[in-house]
Amino acid sequence: MSHDSSKDKTALTPHEIRALYQERTPEEADWLAFGRRVSADRRGFLKNAGLATMGAMLGAAIPFHRNMPAGLIPAAFAQDSGADLMQAKDGLTLLNDRPLNAETPAHLLDDDITPYARHFVRSNGLIPQTALDQNAENWTLTIDGEVEKPLKLTIAELKNEFETVTQQMWLECGGNGRAYFQPGASGNQWSVGAIANAEWTGVRLKDVLNAAGVKSSAVYTGHYGNDVHLSGDPEKVVISRGVPIDKAMEAENLIAWAMNGEPVPALHGFPLRLLITGYPGSASQKFLTRIWVRDKVHDGSKMTGYSYRLPAYPVAPGTEVPESDMEILTVMPVKSLITFPETGVKVPAGQPAEVRGHAWAGNGDVKAMHVSIDFGQTWAEARLDPPPNKYAWQRWRADITLPEAGYYEVWARATDKDGKMQPPVVPGWNPRGYGNNMCHRIAVFAA
Repeated sequence: MSHDSSKDKTALTPHEIRALYQERTPEEADWLAFGRRVSADRRGFLKNAGLATMGAMLGAAIPFHRNMPAGLIPAAFAQDSGADLMQAKDGLTLLNDRPLNAETPAHLLDDDITPYARHFVRSNGLIPQTALDQNAENWTLTIDGEVEKPLKLTIAELKNEFETVTQQMWLECGGNGRAYFQPGASGNQWSVGAIANAEWTGVRLKDVLNAAGVKSSAVYTGHYGNDVHLSGDPEKVVISRGVPIDKAMEAENLIAWAMNGEPVPALHGFPLRLLITGYPGSASQKFLTRIWVRDKVHDGSKMTGYSYRLPAYPVAPGTEVPESDMEILTVMPVKSLITFPETGVKVPAGQPAEVRGHAWAGNGDVKAMHVSIDFGQTWAEARLDPPPNKYAWQRWRADITLPEAGYYEVWARATDKDGKMQPPVVPGWNPRGYGNNMCHRIAVFAA
């Protein structure tokens, strides 16, 4: 990595700054990054231009800049959100950058296998340095708790001692669709794009748990990663959710080290992540370091209170629900997405036009798919492909003919294997806006 002192220093990303301080002496890095000279008392003297540069990168003035030790990387740069990694993403909508969250417009999700560039990003904390550096040399995964034989496995041991499995799997944020709740719910205002279907490679969670010998006292799993709390406090856990032991033992759950044939990217959990099928994405721990088998329901960070929980009974919008009446969100509801055409498109009146997308369900396969062009008054069955494997989303297609010029809406409705179907409006208001599976709709103009 070479650095030119004449380069516009505001162009450096936090990741580049950290790399610079690793490769050069503190004095050289100070000068190259900020034009900072070392004074006789080992302070890092910032001239006006350097001070302005550092302040601009931090987004604020530094009142006590004269007291900064030489070679000190501001804490805001010592651990970044990974926002610079978003440059490789294609057309995603950034919801916030600390922690980093971004969704994918529906028309960019038309691929059967979602490429990295179009996979949504859901973060609860900051990206760990190991992921930013793509360094898994000393990585281990611990399996402990209610097991006969606690394990500490390297990635090489996972690859060598267990059967490798590759399968497609959809992953959806529990808050996908939150933006449509009225009154509004707190949290990232996802519309429809917190969903993806990548191809994952790893080992079955079941196989690893069996190797550890799950005891009859096991009730729940607790998942841990090494992502960094927004406060920077290494003692604080960012998120630690879990699943019932019976769910954990299903054959389709994976401990994955590859996504779409490449090492799991930093934004998606390098070097190991858990994939729990059919549940909200929060159960699929990124940066996985530990699976704690519990003898009770897991009570980790964002597992209690209102986090990823729904009222135990129907409530009117805006109701204050006691924490004691909230139940854990588990199986995600049936859902579908129109990925072609893009909303707002113009099509010829009186001529067939293709509409297509994907459908998925937390309980397994989707049974039927229908579309409507008359605001849900009538529905026509769409062609629905079987999934390549269980818990992969399913491709659907339909031909529509708009009878005359004007404004239309195409609505999509999926039905799961138990006969449950998507509602035309937001279902079951809840305080945190989880589980919205209302019909997706797009605007179409006929001419």
